[in-house]
Amino acid sequence: MTAPLRLLSVHAHPDDEASKGAGTVAKYVAEGVEATLVCCTGGEAGDILNPAMDRPEVRERIDEVRREELDRSAEIIGFGEVVMLGYRDSGMPDSPENADPRCFARAPLDEAVGRLVAIIRRTRPQVILTYGDDQEGYPHPDHLRVHDISIVAWDAAADPELYPEAGEPWAPQKLYYSTWARARILAMHQGFLDAGLESPFDDRWFERPSQDDRITTKVDVSEFYAARSGALKAHATQIDPESPFWFGLPDDVMTKLYPWEDYQLAKSRVSAPTPESDLFAGLR
Repeated sequence: MTAPLRLLSVHAHPDDEASKGAGTVAKYVAEGVEATLVCCTGGEAGDILNPAMDRPEVRERIDEVRREELDRSAEIIGFGEVVMLGYRDSGMPDSPENADPRCFARAPLDEAVGRLVAIIRRTRPQVILTYGDDQEGYPHPDHLRVHDISIVAWDAAADPELYPEAGEPWAPQKLYYSTWARARILAMHQGFLDAGLESPFDDRWFERPSQDDRITTKVDVSEFYAARSGALKAHATQIDPESPFWFGLPDDVMTKLYPWEDYQLAKSRVSAPTPESDLFAGLR
C-alpha cells in the first residue's frame, strides 16, 4: 500500500469508543495510522452512573456534557476526527426513548447509510471497525443499528451508482466486528479471585453464549491499556471511577491477564490468512 493507512471506527454512543477497541486504536495511531471516530448518537438517554456527577447542572446540559466527554476521550485515544452521525440516543429496549422519531433506531435505513457512506468516501479508510451480527448478550437498539448500517455502507461506498451525491466511490479493504472474548472475561474473573477480591462477573456473564470460535484477530494492546483507562475516565457521567468492573484490576495486572483486544474479520477484499495479529494484515 502506498496510500496512508486509515481506520474508521463506528460506535453507537459516547463511551463506546472507550470500552471497545480503545487500546487498538491508540496502538495504530502510535504507528502513524490515521483514525476517525463515527459516533451515531449523542448518548442523551444514558443514565448518569457516577454519583459525583449526578447534579442538576449536569442533567440540564447532558447533551453538551456527553459531547465534551467524547471529545476528551477521543483525544486520549488519538482519533484525528470525531464525526457525529446526527441521531438521538434510542434508549434501552422497551424504554420511552424508543418512540422518539429523532432516535437512531427509527431513522430511515437509506438516510443513515447515506450519511455513513459520505464519511467513508471522504476519509477513505482501509479498515472499518463496527459491531457484530450477534448481539444477543446486549441487544441495545442503537448497537443493532450500527451493525445494520455498517454492513450496507461497506458495499454501497464502493458502488458508483449508489449515493452519487456522497462523493467519489471508495472500497474499504477489511471490516471487523469488535467482541469481548469469553477467555478475556474468564481471565479477569480469575484475576479478581486470585487477588482476594469479589469478582464483578456474576453467573449472568457466563450464561451468555461464547463467540470465541468466531474470533479471527487478536491485537496486542499491552502497551496501551492506559489509553483505555484514561478514555473511560473521561466519560465522567457514565463511568464511575470507583467501579470495580472497569477499574478493579490495575492496568499492569490486566496486561498480564489478557493483553489482547479481539475481533472477527467479517468482510475482506484482500487475501490475508487468519488467525491474524494485525488489522492491516495484507495491506502492508
